[in-house]
Amino acid sequence: MNPRDLLPQADDDRVFSEPWQAQAFAMTLALHQKGVFSWSEWAESLSKELENSGAEDGSDYYTCWLAALEKLLAAKSITALSDVDALAAAWQRAAHATPHGTPILLENDPQHVDRHNTF
Repeated sequence: MNPRDLLPQADDDRVFSEPWQAQAFAMTLALHQKGVFSWSEWAESLSKELENSGAEDGSDYYTCWLAALEKLLAAKSITALSDVDALAAAWQRAAHATPHGTPILLENDPQHVDRHNTF
C-alpha cells in the first residue's frame, strides 16, 4: 500500500493542517518499517479509533490517528498510556510556562525532572 493513499484530501492541497499531524504520520510509517507492528495491526487500530470518532466530517482524523498509535504501542508494551499522558501533560505545562515567541522546551515545565531521555 502506498502511504499517500492514507492521507485525507484537502481542498487547499495541504494534507496536514498542523505540524504534529505530519509527525504522527511519519512516526507511524517509521515504526511500521522497523517492524514494530504489521500494517494489518495498524489498520485495525486506526479503524477502531475512526469507528468511535465523534466527528462526522473527519475533522478528528489525526486525533484518531494519534490515539490509534498510542494504543497500539501500549498493546505492544513499547510504552504505557500513562507515560504518554504524563509526557503530554509535561509539554502542556511547558507551553504555559514558556514566554510567547520563544521555543517550547520540555525543560520549561515547572515540574520538570531530568529523566535522561526516558521519554
